[in-house]
Amino acid sequence: MINKKAKSTTRVLKRAVVGVMCSSLLVSCSEHDNHVNKARITELHSAETQVSKPVVYQVFTRLFGNKKTANIPWGTVEQNGVGKFADFSPKALQEIKALGTTHIWYTGVLHHALVTDHSKFGIAADDPDVVKGRAGSPYAVKDYYNVNPDLATDPSQRLAEFDALIARTHKADMKVIIDIVPNHVARNYQSLSAPQGVADFGANDDTTKMYARDNNFYYVVGQDFKVPKSTEHPPLGGQHHPRIDGQFVESPAKWTGNGARAAAPDIDDWYETVKVNYGVKPDGSYDFPKLPDGFETKSVSDHYKFWQQHDLPDSWYKFRDITQYWLNRGVDGFRYDMAEMVPVEFWSFLNASIKMQNPEAFLLAEVYNPALYRDYIQKGKMDYLYDKVGFYDSLKALMQQTGSAKAVFEQHLSVSDIATHMLHFLENHDEQRIASAEFAGDARMGKPAMVVSHLISKAPSMLYFGQTVGEDGSEQAGFGKPSRTSIFDYIGVPAHQAWMNGGKFDGGQLSEQQGDLRAYYVKLMSLSTMPAIVAGDLLSVDLEADNIDAQQRVMAFARSLGNQKLVVASNFDAASTHTVSLQLPKNWQQITQLTARDLLEQRGVQIVQDNQITITLAPRASVVYLLED
Repeated sequence: MINKKAKSTTRVLKRAVVGVMCSSLLVSCSEHDNHVNKARITELHSAETQVSKPVVYQVFTRLFGNKKTANIPWGTVEQNGVGKFADFSPKALQEIKALGTTHIWYTGVLHHALVTDHSKFGIAADDPDVVKGRAGSPYAVKDYYNVNPDLATDPSQRLAEFDALIARTHKADMKVIIDIVPNHVARNYQSLSAPQGVADFGANDDTTKMYARDNNFYYVVGQDFKVPKSTEHPPLGGQHHPRIDGQFVESPAKWTGNGARAAAPDIDDWYETVKVNYGVKPDGSYDFPKLPDGFETKSVSDHYKFWQQHDLPDSWYKFRDITQYWLNRGVDGFRYDMAEMVPVEFWSFLNASIKMQNPEAFLLAEVYNPALYRDYIQKGKMDYLYDKVGFYDSLKALMQQTGSAKAVFEQHLSVSDIATHMLHFLENHDEQRIASAEFAGDARMGKPAMVVSHLISKAPSMLYFGQTVGEDGSEQAGFGKPSRTSIFDYIGVPAHQAWMNGGKFDGGQLSEQQGDLRAYYVKLMSLSTMPAIVAGDLLSVDLEADNIDAQQRVMAFARSLGNQKLVVASNFDAASTHTVSLQLPKNWQQITQLTARDLLEQRGVQIVQDNQITITLAPRASVVYLLED
């Protein structure tokens, strides 16, 4: 996390630039949204056409519709309950759509290892010694050709029930994203539903070798796998289970998902998974062709043609076939877990194959090394990456009152050449809830942050379920610690359940503050259809302030496209009101008479004088001014 503190000063600050450093730099570096070409920018400004920049709603599928509130640590599915595909009713989808959602990321859909016994449906039970939590990690996939039986009303019809959810989502005018986890699979991978002729991962491996190009796994030859021991983290929290014996048969042992090569991984390793081999030798060298120089500027079809000339490692083809299977079932895109742990050449191959099948497929990747961002976008043909290390981390520090507005802008500028590819978020399943004591302790701190996150660029925005009603993630579910809503156990999500209101999805049990927060998000997210937000340039706004707190805590910028001009300002101070004067972009000075109408918090209309707006912002308040003649 970036945690910058401004140097203390006693001097009066005048015309402090808390906007972007240079307007001309922003315009020259800004690229058009890759969903909006020049011809469509004219369309965007017409009253007849409405286009939204992508808004992703991430939902942890097994938690969304759960109505039980017992929340017993390590509780069984009977005790704590589980949501179903069927809980995504037309009304639920309508309310998700009301947040401006264009894509729903159904997290945890694929059949992964879990402790609950579904053997009566012909599904082999999993060993709790190699399962995290009771409900299991969604990133320990057990069968890539089927879905989690927990999510179906009738597990024997689970694929048909998911197909129906895809159809309902499309009918609600949203697209479907699911996870693909290319770096690792569950230790007990066993597909019951693979198409005829498709072999399981590892089924044809030569286990006498640590490495072979067409092996799907790496092996610790001559040694058996040993379950990690931990008194602090025993399976199921120390509860009794007939299969807990500290043993799991795997001979020879496989490398663990995070790359640990020992037959006995550590408890902090991803011990429930095994690493997939893409033709990367143990010394790090490649057993496949590298992309030729200049391919970062080549088209998807050029990448596709290049790989058709080569014989490639078996794991490459396995994942190509998996993604094509789900595209054929109606899935519209994928979120790739830990993409940077897989060679960029593989992504060139896979994503080109996907785009040749569905040019509109939405491809989002988890990459945390900024030095790799451009390779994975340009060579790997990713549509979007998380803008976490940089933008999110600096924004989090500002929300926690330890960072500065300047730091957030600097981080945004550092990726200005690829900004349209950097997805913005404030919460997801890996991050702490804003309302948690460990983060901000107040869901309202998400208001100015979401204004900035959503409106500063053409990039997609993402919301996590429960975020809009102030979920705090404080439940002790079992595996893992509170502050993040559990992804490993059966649990109820209280604030979200209040909005769900027993399946009515009308917010009937929300407090007044929670209801106001959701209404705020709905209003804010509706701005994603404005042409200046979809495809406009980012321009600098100078800010005049008489104290250092305002300089650090107030963030301002402008967006414009054609005649549509917006000015945005947010006060991140949790306790203090600040009055600031915003000097509008210099290239707007030729317009002498303007009014500013607030689109967000209904501050009414203000006259722009001398190309300047003076505004008083309460703690956590924001303004989105539309400038009009």
